[in-house]
Amino acid sequence: MIEYKIGTVDEIPEGSCKIVTISGKSIGVFNVNGEFFALRNTCPHQGAELCKGKIVGIHVCGESIDDIKLVREGEFIRCPWHGWEFDIKTGKSLIDPKKTYVRSYEVSVKPSCDEELQVETFPTRVQADVILVKV
Repeated sequence: MIEYKIGTVDEIPEGSCKIVTISGKSIGVFNVNGEFFALRNTCPHQGAELCKGKIVGIHVCGESIDDIKLVREGEFIRCPWHGWEFDIKTGKSLIDPKKTYVRSYEVSVKPSCDEELQVETFPTRVQADVILVKV
Protein backbone atom coordinates (compact mmCIF):
# COMPACT_ATOMS: atom_id res chain seq x y z
CA MET A 1 0.00 0.00 0.00
CA ILE A 2 1.05 3.57 -0.63
CA GLU A 3 0.98 6.25 2.09
CA TYR A 4 -0.53 9.62 1.17
CA LYS A 5 0.10 12.76 3.17
CA ILE A 6 -3.27 14.41 3.68
CA GLY A 7 -2.36 17.23 6.05
CA THR A 8 -1.25 17.99 9.58
CA VAL A 9 -2.88 17.05 12.87
CA ASP A 10 -3.78 20.73 13.40
CA GLU A 11 -6.02 20.63 10.31
CA ILE A 12 -8.41 18.07 11.86
CA PRO A 13 -9.49 19.20 15.33
CA GLU A 14 -10.79 16.64 17.80
CA GLY A 15 -14.36 15.61 16.92
CA SER A 16 -14.12 16.63 13.28
CA CYS A 17 -13.58 15.13 9.83
CA LYS A 18 -11.59 16.17 6.77
CA ILE A 19 -12.70 14.74 3.43
CA VAL A 20 -9.92 14.08 0.92
CA THR A 21 -9.65 12.41 -2.47
CA ILE A 22 -6.96 9.73 -2.82
CA SER A 23 -6.57 7.75 -6.04
CA GLY A 24 -10.06 8.81 -7.10
CA LYS A 25 -11.64 7.68 -3.78
CA SER A 26 -13.40 10.09 -1.44
CA ILE A 27 -12.19 9.34 2.11
CA GLY A 28 -13.08 10.96 5.43
CA VAL A 29 -10.31 11.27 8.01
CA PHE A 30 -11.60 11.64 11.57
CA ASN A 31 -10.04 12.81 14.82
CA VAL A 32 -11.61 10.76 17.63
CA ASN A 33 -10.20 11.80 21.00
CA GLY A 34 -6.79 12.54 19.47
CA GLU A 35 -6.64 9.32 17.40
CA PHE A 36 -7.08 9.37 13.63
CA PHE A 37 -9.23 7.03 11.54
CA ALA A 38 -10.23 6.96 7.88
CA LEU A 39 -13.43 5.70 6.21
CA ARG A 40 -14.64 5.55 2.62
CA ASN A 41 -17.03 8.46 2.12
CA THR A 42 -19.81 6.27 0.70
CA CYS A 43 -22.69 4.79 2.67
CA PRO A 44 -23.25 1.15 1.63
CA HIS A 45 -27.04 1.62 1.83
CA GLN A 46 -27.64 4.03 -1.07
CA GLY A 47 -24.33 5.78 -1.71
CA ALA A 48 -24.69 8.99 0.34
CA GLU A 49 -21.59 10.95 1.27
CA LEU A 50 -21.34 9.26 4.66
CA CYS A 51 -18.60 11.44 6.11
CA LYS A 52 -20.76 14.55 5.73
CA GLY A 53 -23.11 13.08 8.32
CA LYS A 54 -23.26 13.94 12.00
CA ILE A 55 -20.60 12.58 14.36
CA VAL A 56 -22.46 11.07 17.32
CA GLY A 57 -22.34 8.71 20.30
CA ILE A 58 -24.81 5.96 21.10
CA HIS A 59 -27.49 5.74 23.76
CA VAL A 60 -27.68 2.66 25.95
CA CYS A 61 -30.27 1.65 28.49
CA GLY A 62 -29.25 0.93 32.05
CA GLU A 63 -31.13 -1.01 34.69
CA SER A 64 -34.38 0.94 34.31
CA ILE A 65 -36.24 2.51 31.41
CA ASP A 66 -35.32 5.95 32.74
CA ASP A 67 -31.61 5.09 32.94
CA ILE A 68 -30.42 6.05 29.45
CA LYS A 69 -26.81 7.06 28.94
CA LEU A 70 -24.86 8.52 26.05
CA VAL A 71 -21.67 6.50 25.56
CA ARG A 72 -18.79 6.55 23.09
CA GLU A 73 -19.63 10.13 22.16
CA GLY A 74 -17.94 11.21 18.92
CA GLU A 75 -17.15 7.63 17.83
CA PHE A 76 -19.95 7.06 15.28
CA ILE A 77 -20.90 8.68 11.98
CA ARG A 78 -24.59 8.91 11.06
CA CYS A 79 -25.45 8.85 7.35
CA PRO A 80 -27.03 12.16 6.33
CA TRP A 81 -29.65 10.47 4.12
CA HIS A 82 -31.20 7.66 6.16
CA GLY A 83 -29.45 7.72 9.54
CA TRP A 84 -27.47 4.50 9.28
CA GLU A 85 -24.68 4.62 11.89
CA PHE A 86 -21.13 3.30 11.59
CA ASP A 87 -18.30 2.96 14.09
CA ILE A 88 -15.62 5.42 12.96
CA LYS A 89 -12.84 3.24 14.40
CA THR A 90 -13.84 0.05 12.54
CA GLY A 91 -16.29 1.02 9.80
CA LYS A 92 -18.80 -1.54 11.13
CA SER A 93 -22.52 -0.84 11.18
CA LEU A 94 -24.06 -0.31 14.59
CA ILE A 95 -27.09 -2.47 13.71
CA ASP A 96 -25.49 -5.29 11.67
CA PRO A 97 -21.69 -5.21 12.18
CA LYS A 98 -21.07 -8.66 10.64
CA LYS A 99 -22.73 -7.92 7.30
CA THR A 100 -22.80 -4.14 6.88
CA TYR A 101 -19.71 -1.98 7.00
CA VAL A 102 -17.90 0.82 5.22
CA ARG A 103 -14.29 0.42 4.07
CA SER A 104 -11.76 1.67 6.62
CA TYR A 105 -8.14 2.62 5.93
CA GLU A 106 -5.00 2.49 8.04
CA VAL A 107 -3.93 5.89 9.37
CA SER A 108 -0.65 6.85 10.99
CA VAL A 109 0.69 10.07 12.44
CA LYS A 110 4.38 10.73 11.98
CA PRO A 111 6.62 13.66 12.74
CA SER A 112 7.06 15.77 9.64
CA CYS A 113 10.77 16.07 10.30
CA ASP A 114 12.99 14.26 12.79
CA GLU A 115 16.07 16.38 12.32
CA GLU A 116 17.07 19.99 12.73
CA LEU A 117 17.17 22.07 9.57
CA GLN A 118 19.34 25.06 8.83
CA VAL A 119 17.56 27.97 7.23
CA GLU A 120 19.65 31.10 6.74
CA THR A 121 21.88 29.85 9.57
CA PHE A 122 19.01 29.80 12.10
CA PRO A 123 18.08 26.38 13.58
CA THR A 124 14.50 25.46 12.73
CA ARG A 125 12.16 22.62 13.78
CA VAL A 126 8.87 21.67 12.16
CA GLN A 127 6.24 21.51 14.91
CA ALA A 128 3.16 19.91 13.30
CA ASP A 129 2.93 16.16 12.81
CA VAL A 130 1.55 14.94 9.49
CA ILE A 131 -1.25 12.44 8.92
CA LEU A 132 -0.73 9.60 6.43
CA VAL A 133 -3.46 7.35 5.00
CA LYS A 134 -2.62 3.99 3.39
CA VAL A 135 -4.77 3.13 0.37
